[in-house]
Amino acid sequence: MIVMQCGLSQIGSHRALAATGNDTLPRQSSAKAFAAALALALLSLLCDTAAAQSEASEHSWTSAIRESFFGDVYANPERWKPLSIGTFFTEGWNTPWVSPPNGGGGAPRQGWLNADDGVFYRLEVTTFGYANDFNDNGNQYTGLAQLYMPFNARFEVRLDLPFVASNRTTGDDYHTGFGDIQIVPRFLLSETQDVTQSFNVTIRTPSGQAYNGNDVTSVSPDYEFWANWWRGLVLRGGAGFTIPDHTNGARTAFLANFAPGYYFTPHDLTPIGDLVWYVSANLTQLTDSGPKTTTLTLTPGFRSYLGWNWYLLGAVQVPVTNPEAFDYQVLGALMVVF
Repeated sequence: MIVMQCGLSQIGSHRALAATGNDTLPRQSSAKAFAAALALALLSLLCDTAAAQSEASEHSWTSAIRESFFGDVYANPERWKPLSIGTFFTEGWNTPWVSPPNGGGGAPRQGWLNADDGVFYRLEVTTFGYANDFNDNGNQYTGLAQLYMPFNARFEVRLDLPFVASNRTTGDDYHTGFGDIQIVPRFLLSETQDVTQSFNVTIRTPSGQAYNGNDVTSVSPDYEFWANWWRGLVLRGGAGFTIPDHTNGARTAFLANFAPGYYFTPHDLTPIGDLVWYVSANLTQLTDSGPKTTTLTLTPGFRSYLGWNWYLLGAVQVPVTNPEAFDYQVLGALMVVF
């Protein structure tokens, strides 16, 4: 659920800024124009699909949003219904989101640090990161608050608020600032008891400072999946691209993630309920006109249920290719489901 990409901590996906490189001024406005056009297209899609279903559904699109935001989405799991990609435009848009059941093997649908989501949630998570020997000049410290809010069974928005990023630039002084806010529209392509698939678009806004690796505009579409067929074994991952405006060293890249994990304890065994251990692999392949650098990191991690709807998450991200942005990164998070 979180990764470091050039100074930005991001929970829920590794679709962020894609490494560093030379500035390319003639292409700076392309990502901003694409982001604006994409936002209008997504808004049009939401309005059209909701209007098309209004007469056939017992809910209006406004009542679906209200129940998804504030209703008890966990009390009646029988209200959950599978959705297919074939009915993407005709089903689910006026249906309140309901927390889906455990997978066919019995594993819960939950998010992990530094791994793609695939599924929808209603929660808030705060993550802190410590990157050792960041850019060969001291360490980096990051903090990120992230909110997941489903609007209906097909659409959710994730909001990333990086409230602190601190690292050295030149000399011994640390520079601390706010990071780049990200808005992530998420679309549920299909969901059965065993498998969930989603399409997501991360829109990064230049609200941070360049000396922390921020102040970048980018659009990052990606496909994500979650699967549980056998016992506590969960497989998740995804693939996509990041398309930046090529300012402050941002570069175009292909991104991929794969994370297997296994759940060892039942939910009620607090404070180690739903205990899962996993390893997440993240690949970044630069694809533009600069050097075609390949970056691979491995992140072993865990998640456990503490009780009272609170969860503890931890992980250590380790680069396995050169050049390295850091020696290792320690991640810790507290999550509350509501």
